[in-house]
Amino acid sequence: MAIPSDSPDPDAPTSALSSQATAQRTADKLKAAGVDARVEHVQSPQLADAGGDLGFRARAGHFAAQADGASVVAKIKAAGFASSVIYTGWDGDSETSTKTRGPWNLDVITIDPRKYDGQLAASFGPDLEKRETTSQLAADAHAIAAVNAGFFVFDPKAGAEGDPAGVGVYGGRILSEAVADRPALVIDGKKNASSIQRLTWSGKIASSAGEAALDGIDRVPGLIRNCGGANDLPTSGPLQDVTCTNSSELVTFTPEFGPATPAGPGLEVTVDSKDTVTSVAETRGAAVPAGGHTIQATGTDVARLRALAPLGAKLKIDAGLLGQDGKPLHTDKATSVVNGGPLLVKDGSVDVTARHDGMVHPNDGNSFYYGWVHKRNPRTFAGTDAQGRTMLVTADGRSTASLGLSLKEEADVAVSLGMVQAMNLDGGGSTTAVAEGRVQNSPSGGSERAVGMRSWYFPPVRTTSRAEDVPGEPARSSPVS
Repeated sequence: MAIPSDSPDPDAPTSALSSQATAQRTADKLKAAGVDARVEHVQSPQLADAGGDLGFRARAGHFAAQADGASVVAKIKAAGFASSVIYTGWDGDSETSTKTRGPWNLDVITIDPRKYDGQLAASFGPDLEKRETTSQLAADAHAIAAVNAGFFVFDPKAGAEGDPAGVGVYGGRILSEAVADRPALVIDGKKNASSIQRLTWSGKIASSAGEAALDGIDRVPGLIRNCGGANDLPTSGPLQDVTCTNSSELVTFTPEFGPATPAGPGLEVTVDSKDTVTSVAETRGAAVPAGGHTIQATGTDVARLRALAPLGAKLKIDAGLLGQDGKPLHTDKATSVVNGGPLLVKDGSVDVTARHDGMVHPNDGNSFYYGWVHKRNPRTFAGTDAQGRTMLVTADGRSTASLGLSLKEEADVAVSLGMVQAMNLDGGGSTTAVAEGRVQNSPSGGSERAVGMRSWYFPPVRTTSRAEDVPGEPARSSPVS
């Protein structure tokens, strides 16, 4: 029995698990109403730090087609329960994953840095705070191929719609801070090579009056999608699809954010290209000057920013990303970084760090894990193979023609494709692969979703009459069953 979610995100998992006693009570009530209900124990494949016993679910009937279940659904609803007909091929149960291997439809884009003479990079479109389809972004970039990439804000209540929900570096400019130390795909466009690194955020502002920690960049102060920042509530760790809050923050904005910064109570200072404070406003919401930036303060940080940044003061920002070794990540104009998670493959072996990367929600009876990690869904993932080639993969899902992948299956597929390191990117209805000017896969929503402008693109520098001479050309798999 799936209890509908109230999230505006169409990919938000529904709640479906409970204790054995609760599931049995539900089944008993349904049986009393004339429904042949049963209780199923859900066992999830073991991951690096999660999996195993998830809980219990109540189900009723077996049907050859979805329409055949309509009368049973009506009985269940009449008994006072929410209900929907679910295709069991989308289950990610341990037994299901072991005995069935599809069908799966995959699109695989492989970029060989020894042969490809374009540039591997990431794009966000006209500005950060708009969503465009992957095909629109590919066309604008004159790209050979593109896939959707990192997580983004979908619900305006969670921040600025389209804003990266994690680290984002484009053209060497850091435009979104990291979520704790989640994995990120780091692209070196000069070498057309990539690596997966766990990055953390480090930022501060400083003037002759002192310094203060900088909480973020190009996002609504107080709203932290996927959490992971210092002093966030309810947690400073990553938590997928959760919007944490922080009543007192300092957030800077770049011209790439959009025509105006978020409006609201607080303080906002404008800084020109020479690091000089040119205006101090007692409310938030301003245009960002070309070559400059603004800084917004909320809560107790209002007084702090006012003391640090009087009109005419020199105010410098020191913001960057740190690697696992604590050293700054070097970026230049050819550097791109896109967020994601969890990690899937490390050193050639499956290593799915779902709990570490925030896919295990506390106190929800494993319902989020069940829908997001355990169940088969459309997926987009990326990584590298032993030859140093970057591989970008989409897997269709939520259909009988292509079932989708659980995270464990996603990692297994990555290893089978030869990846020695891999990470999950945004999936569900966002999963899209574009090549030769058209969408190659079958998006689960029936049409291409406008995403948060986090798409990989590959601008060509030459043409050829032989497709096999173009490293980076997508290879579409046959269904695997």
